Amino acid sequence: MVNFAYVIAGSEATGGAGIQADLRTFQQLGAYGVGTLTCIVSFDPKANWSHRFVPVEAQVVADQIEAATSAYDLDTVKIGMLGTPATIDVVADGLRQQQWRHIVVDPVLICKGQEPGAALDTDTALRRQILPLATVTTPNLFEARTLAGMEEISTVDDLIEAARRIAELGPRYVVVKGGVEFPGDDAVDVLFDGDDAEVLRAPKVGDARVAGAGCTLAAAITAELANGSEVPEAVRRAKEFTTAGIVARVGGNAPFDAVWQGGQ
Repeated sequence: MVNFAYVIAGSEATGGAGIQADLRTFQQLGAYGVGTLTCIVSFDPKANWSHRFVPVEAQVVADQIEAATSAYDLDTVKIGMLGTPATIDVVADGLRQQQWRHIVVDPVLICKGQEPGAALDTDTALRRQILPLATVTTPNLFEARTLAGMEEISTVDDLIEAARRIAELGPRYVVVKGGVEFPGDDAVDVLFDGDDAEVLRAPKVGDARVAGAGCTLAAAITAELANGSEVPEAVRRAKEFTTAGIVARVGGNAPFDAVWQGGQ
C-alpha cells in the first residue's frame, strides 16, 4: 500500500530547503510525495545571497490544490511557506474542503524579500487561519518568540512556556525547536501535547545554521504520520532523521550548507 504525503510550500531555488527538501524527505521515508507550489524564493549571489521572493498567483495555488486532492485520497499534509495573505486565504479554504487526518504546519513567518508591512499581514493571517487547523506546528526560536509574544527564550522552561502559549492558538501539538541559537551543547526541542511537555535532546552538530533543517523536521513528521505513526513517535523519529541529515550536510558555492536527507 502506498502512503501519500502532501505538501503546500514554496520552492527554494538552491534545493536546500522548501518543497525540494520536503519531497526528498518524503521519498526517503517511504511516502509518495505530492506538492503544491506557493512561491519561489531564489537567493541572489550578486547581493550577498539575499532573498528574492515571487509569489505564485493565488488562483494558481487553488488550482493546484484542486488537482492534487482530486487525483489522490490525501489525508496528511505539511504546510510550509505561504508568503502572502491571498495565498493563505486559498490554502485555508482548500484545507476546509475536506477532512484531514493530520495537518503539520511549519509556521514560516517572514521572508527577507518581503516588505515589513506585507510580512506582518502574512503573519497575522497565518496565525488566524492556518494555525488553528494544525495537528502539529513546528516553530523555530524566532517564530516561537513571535507567536508566543515572548522577548526571550533561553531556557528549557522558556521553551515549554512558549509551547503552552502557542497551543492556545489552536494546534493540538506544538514542537518548539531550540536549534543552534539555543544555549548549551544540545539541540533541544520541546513537544507539548496540551497538557505535558517532553524534552528532546541531541548533541549539536556544529554551531552554524544548516539550510533545510526546519523543513526537513516538519516534512519527516508528516511522512511518519502518513505512514501511521502517532504524533510523539513521529516527532522523535523526525528529530533523529533530521540530525542525521545535518551530520551528512552538503556544501557548495553558497555560504551555507544544506541538510542531506539521505544521511540516515
